[in-house]
Amino acid sequence: MCDGQREGTPSVKELEKVLYGGKRSGHHVDEVWPNLFLGDMSIANDRYGLWKLRISHVLNAAHGKMHCQGSHEFYGSSIEYFGVPADDSPSFNLSVYFQPCADHIHQVLSSPGARLLVHCAVGVSRSASLVLAYLMIHQKLPLLEAIKAVKEHRWIFPNRGFLKQLRALDIRLYG
Repeated sequence: MCDGQREGTPSVKELEKVLYGGKRSGHHVDEVWPNLFLGDMSIANDRYGLWKLRISHVLNAAHGKMHCQGSHEFYGSSIEYFGVPADDSPSFNLSVYFQPCADHIHQVLSSPGARLLVHCAVGVSRSASLVLAYLMIHQKLPLLEAIKAVKEHRWIFPNRGFLKQLRALDIRLYG
């Protein structure tokens, strides 16, 4: 990939091959982009842990789901909260949230001193897909490059349906 040239969007099978590779992080949270953290519900439910990480904003990609306590009431005034009621199902249309969440992440990260946690239950599918969409839309990274950037810091594995939706976004943005 040089001189602005790039090969076409990889197939879902090729993307899954890339996703399977590398180390599988066992952390509850990882910084995957400057001031952008990707994590699971364990860290999201740990207000002291969030305080230690200096998290100022939380985007919950499993809003209203079992075990994800996140809400405006849960965090109080110390953390700004944004919830997305997504299911981790290949048939769930997460793509309707790509642009609004990417814009929200971009707005938060443009604020001086802001630190954002994006999470779902395990921090590998729903939340990872929203972070990838942000990197594609606002950081101008093609899908494969976005995956590689996140995988340098955390093992992720969006479900097959989300990968298809991210591929469609990649084709729309860069095809």
